[in-house]
Amino acid sequence: MSSLLFRSAAMGGQVDNLQVILVVEDDHFIQSVVEESLTDGGFEIVIASSGKNALELLDASEGKYRALVTDINLRPGKVDGWDIARHAREIDPVFPVVYMSGKDADEWASKGVPNSIMLAKPFAPAQLVTAVSQLLNTQPPAA
Repeated sequence: MSSLLFRSAAMGGQVDNLQVILVVEDDHFIQSVVEESLTDGGFEIVIASSGKNALELLDASEGKYRALVTDINLRPGKVDGWDIARHAREIDPVFPVVYMSGKDADEWASKGVPNSIMLAKPFAPAQLVTAVSQLLNTQPPAA
């Protein structure tokens, strides 16, 4: 994470003003694609590689995260992306959520949280940045 802060600061950005996105993905290749896409889009990211880790990060976040990008199917464990998004919405009812899935996109209407976005894998990196930006731009201003 320090390399992200360094890279952002070196690019002239204000580290304090970065929008931190929690990314939950257990596939290292997809983690790297998501990381590159979002950092190129001006975001700082924190990666959780399991559902349990994501819940712990959300509980300790104190409002640090501005959005959640989560894979739906996470291994190993019983916590999936649907659970993580519901937990994030318990903390903040309008928390922006972007789901990623290779096979469960059709369940989004019944299992996804309202006002979220589903990206079916494979997707273009620009689609991810656009989805996160769209959700952040439609959020009410922070109090």
